[in-house]
Amino acid sequence: RTCDQLRCTACDFRVSLFNDYIWDQSCDYLFFRNNMPELSKLRAKMIKKKGARAYACQCSWRSIDALTDLQTEQQLRWVCGKH
Repeated sequence: RTCDQLRCTACDFRVSLFNDYIWDQSCDYLFFRNNMPELSKLRAKMIKKKGARAYACQCSWRSIDALTDLQTEQQLRWVCGKH
């Protein structure tokens, strides 16, 4: 379970999450920088995977398909955006 109000302190963008999807391996910084938060454009690099979750802001992205502590990933600057 994760906060659904995550915000990135690096790009000051809301972190979007997509249930049952992962990001294609060809995703890169420019893809997210140019296409966030337009879902219609993001779908081009989303792969359906039941039980997974794809996260992205404008500068970082992650695909999670197992229980993972995102706080241990030093390069992520995602914090709770307050409820």
